Amino acid sequence: MSISERIGKITTNWEVENLDFWESTGKKVAFKNLWISLFCLMMAFSVWLMWSVITVQMKSLGFPFDDKQLFTLTATAGLCGATLRIPSSFLVAIAGGRNINFLFTILLLIPTIGTGIALQDKNTPYSVFIILAALSGIGGGTFAPSMSNISFFFPKRMQGLALGLNAGLGNLGVSVTQVLIPIIVTYPILTSLTGNGLPLVQAIGNKDIGTLTYIQNSGFVWVPLLILFASLAFIGMDNLPIHNIGNNLSAIFKAFGPLIVGYISASIGLYLLLSLNINMWIALPITIFTTVLLMKASPSGVRKSLENQFQIFKNKHNWIMSLLYTMTFGSFIGYSAALPLLIKVVFGILPDGSINPNAPNPFHYAWLGPLIGSTCRPIGGWISDKFSGSKVTLINTIFMIAAALGVSHYIKIAGSSQTPELVFMPFLTLFLVLFITTGIGNGSTFKMVPMIFEPKLAGPVLGWISAIAAYGAFIVPSIFGAQVKAHTPEHALYGFATFYVFCLLINWWFYVRKGAEVKC
Repeated sequence: MSISERIGKITTNWEVENLDFWESTGKKVAFKNLWISLFCLMMAFSVWLMWSVITVQMKSLGFPFDDKQLFTLTATAGLCGATLRIPSSFLVAIAGGRNINFLFTILLLIPTIGTGIALQDKNTPYSVFIILAALSGIGGGTFAPSMSNISFFFPKRMQGLALGLNAGLGNLGVSVTQVLIPIIVTYPILTSLTGNGLPLVQAIGNKDIGTLTYIQNSGFVWVPLLILFASLAFIGMDNLPIHNIGNNLSAIFKAFGPLIVGYISASIGLYLLLSLNINMWIALPITIFTTVLLMKASPSGVRKSLENQFQIFKNKHNWIMSLLYTMTFGSFIGYSAALPLLIKVVFGILPDGSINPNAPNPFHYAWLGPLIGSTCRPIGGWISDKFSGSKVTLINTIFMIAAALGVSHYIKIAGSSQTPELVFMPFLTLFLVLFITTGIGNGSTFKMVPMIFEPKLAGPVLGWISAIAAYGAFIVPSIFGAQVKAHTPEHALYGFATFYVFCLLINWWFYVRKGAEVKC
């Protein structure tokens, strides 16, 4: 029985603010969709962030790419995922939540299978990896419609927790990929189908040794999981009547238009950045503006569905919340993408350029940050449900600033030390504190949105701010890559801390201080 049929027995509308409706019908349907949604989102994050692990493996295996090129692969996935979120944030209204979850999950088979094939040969051109990293951005684009969709299923009093669970457990995909890939590449799974392993490069002397790494499993491991969860989404999830999408097949077909728009804009951005070497603070606004412009030029049927949702661009609070959510989620996803390779470079290379024989293994530690940040996100939403999202955000930001400055301090010490491993634990501890603050802030800022905006705009705003914040997956690795090349990686944290101070003041002025425009 479809959800429209179930609702038809009670009311013509989806009225989760009606307690009787919620208890009799809404709760069961909402939580069923939530659990399937978060597992699909977990897979999406796993594929999107798989390059944070693959690039470290490529460096160890002797692929002929320098550190900046490897950071760029991770950043490319980030750029495309973020850009796709802009049109994707409006897709639920066009195609329905169930259809979008199914479509995005099944499309991830393209980059995962392609990556598995490409990684079997060290001579695969760099351009092929750029294309595959770009295609994995589909995983990043999943977040916006997923969050927008879940916001419609739950009453306001529960949205902090519901959105926190969907995003927080979905974000666990980052830790899943950073734990699973280093393990799975050591096993010769289905080598007759997936190819033989590649020999590890000896740390000193750059000679091949006997140990094989089946790096192609980094892509292939996701294939059966994606098929499983795509099937669950198609069978078990629902499209809400509020979206009035009509025929499912037609709705799914219409969803390809905004996806194509996203990739056209992302391609323009990559061309500006990689081919023309345009500064990213110029290239990124051009990419975003191009995406919105192309959406406005969509066919009339799609454009009509988007007209009401474009109202968010006239609301200043949409732009303020974009900044605040970039501070939290942008930091989370950016640090998640950059941390493994950052550890490899900062603690694995000595000041004279030689290999540190006592360097910590990035894969033993890097996954802890995304894990802690993800699990703290529902906590941030829950605390904000009890108190105030803006006040939780304010206090949390103070700790973000302190943690960022602390991390920069130990990166600077490590960069000039012959024994950088001695300061690794304080570096890691403070980085984990930083991840905790990103998680709590993710939950608290998302809680603020439905308190600031009316219901019909809250969903699109959630999608939009998640799109803008996702550029952190491009910006953070890019900044670290540039600063590593300049031998001053600690400067990246100085810049991030400065941005956090600005966000602290913005949040206090508009939402916390006495006489603030909106109390949330």
